[in-house]
Amino acid sequence: MSRTFLYCRVSTSTQFTANQVHEVKAAGFEVQAGRVIEEVISGSIAASERQGFQKLLDRMETGDVLIVTKLDRLGRNAMDVRQTVEHLAGIGIRVHCLALGGVDLTSPAGKMTMQVLSAVAEFERDLLIERTQQGLKRAKAEGKRLGRPEAKGTTAAVQLLKGKDMTQAQAAAELGIGIATVKRHWNKS
Repeated sequence: MSRTFLYCRVSTSTQFTANQVHEVKAAGFEVQAGRVIEEVISGSIAASERQGFQKLLDRMETGDVLIVTKLDRLGRNAMDVRQTVEHLAGIGIRVHCLALGGVDLTSPAGKMTMQVLSAVAEFERDLLIERTQQGLKRAKAEGKRLGRPEAKGTTAAVQLLKGKDMTQAQAAAELGIGIATVKRHWNKS
């Protein structure tokens, strides 16, 4: 016999999960109080890294149903949501999202919805990469130097100790830096 669980998440302690619980009850789902997992954690944290969500997974079994009010309760972005839903489907847990009309995301219609959302997320990611590349090209064309500033002080310090006939290991110990850093600056002029 399948059991129904509810995962409620809010981002800050000034927010409350009561609206999510009410929304699920208004949609006609009956969830026992002991099967409601409430968590206060940022949506930027992947579901797999959330303590409350892990507690939920430990309690759920094949055939159970997980309800969320919105997809963003499950993950930080479409890719994270998709991975979470695929993981749950893989262990036999059905996922219903009220914001999508209560569709079971592990059903054929739900899988199609997830594919569309993944395609949109991939498109957004590609646009972000494209804009970043354009910004980098523009900055280079304007003569801006990209990357970390050159560590001229470190080079000078290493060269000074090299001039005193210290070994690389001694220079690293003297300066309190790693041997790899000393090696990078050893033959610079």
